[in-house]
Amino acid sequence: MSKETPNEELEREFSDADSALSVGTDSDAEPSGEDRDQEQFQKEYKAIFEDDASEEKESGKELFLVSDPDGMASGFYDWVRCVLVAVSIVVVCLTFVFRLVEVDGKSMMDTLENTDKVLVTDLFYQPHNNDVIIISHAKEHKDPLIKRVIAVGGQTVKLDYDNDKVFVDGIELTEPYVKDGISLTEESKGKSKHLGINEDGNFVVPEGKLFVMGDNRQNSLDSRYPSIDFIPVENVIGKAQFVVFPFNHFGNVYDK
Repeated sequence: MSKETPNEELEREFSDADSALSVGTDSDAEPSGEDRDQEQFQKEYKAIFEDDASEEKESGKELFLVSDPDGMASGFYDWVRCVLVAVSIVVVCLTFVFRLVEVDGKSMMDTLENTDKVLVTDLFYQPHNNDVIIISHAKEHKDPLIKRVIAVGGQTVKLDYDNDKVFVDGIELTEPYVKDGISLTEESKGKSKHLGINEDGNFVVPEGKLFVMGDNRQNSLDSRYPSIDFIPVENVIGKAQFVVFPFNHFGNVYDK
């Protein structure tokens, strides 16, 4: 057995270390059983979860294509939605703000003709002088009435039959809307005792009530007659604003 010199022994140790390092970093080395198991697990993981993610992505893509905002179906649904919103607004307005009322009779000629369709406002409405109002039939009337407010509760009215004039609180009314310029009729003169007319020809409208007459004074059943009498304010449906049909009568009621 040969005896190694110190230099030879040192070279052998370095050679053994290099060999060990080379074995640990060799890329062509055979993987261990544990490494093979880990690699197989990773492949199975990718096969399961990445395939599912790919399917969900494709499914989401197809759903997006069906609801394409630029597509025909989307445009149709948007159009239907706009129509429904518009109809809802109209219904709410006609229920709580406006109403359409058809004129029945000739008592408001020439301001309103028979069968005219009138737009009526009723939201927070309080009657005032000269308003054309719609009156519910309540218990006293068979059908709704359309009349003009001549005086409100607390005002004094005088019907001057001799001079064919109407006074409210001592002031003569200017009534260009009255058909044929005739304000009063002898027929109504004999039936107006229920108004409480005093010896001066005046009467006071009770609080909470209205004195109304039609513009066609010769053919109007109104407060001058006991069957109509003073109108309770709570029986007022609303104020006539516009004639909307027929189109040849279209316009503001108070411009006629």
